[in-house]
Amino acid sequence: MTKTELAKQIRAVSYLTGEFKLRSGNISNFYWDKYRFESHPMLLAAIAEEMAKLLPPKCSGLAGLELGGIPLATALSLQTGIPCFYVRKEAKTYGTCNLIEGGVKEGSTLVVIEDVITTAGQVCTSIEQIRAEGYAVEHVIAVIDRQAGGGAKIDALGCSFTSVFTLAELEHLVER
Repeated sequence: MTKTELAKQIRAVSYLTGEFKLRSGNISNFYWDKYRFESHPMLLAAIAEEMAKLLPPKCSGLAGLELGGIPLATALSLQTGIPCFYVRKEAKTYGTCNLIEGGVKEGSTLVVIEDVITTAGQVCTSIEQIRAEGYAVEHVIAVIDRQAGGGAKIDALGCSFTSVFTLAELEHLVER
């Protein structure tokens, strides 16, 4: 599947219009419902293929953020053979009491995997939490960058940020 075909299929499956409150609290007249493209096996596989091209040369694991980053990290792990781990918004208060699930090795370098980034509030919080647990995070990869300031916030934490699509790219590719 070409990148243009992927953009068109993601839009057809997950682009919604109306009035939506985003996690940031902002109101938007459109919404990318990531669960719709993540629950579609062929789209998820194609997205993972594109994300694999964006991975840095070295990393110990993929850190999928709860909840949307988890299926993406899993698909990317299946695509690349790189182990994936699951990052909760907060550590469990029972059992192992882990913030990061999956048996990640101490001192690992993890690439954060996310679905749609707007202001990157939760992504930045998760990066700080992961680092506080003793892991290195230098890269963040997302499917869609809504280009609403999230990239700059991620950069301010000393991480590189890249996405399969920016909002501008999606609009351009879909109009073709």
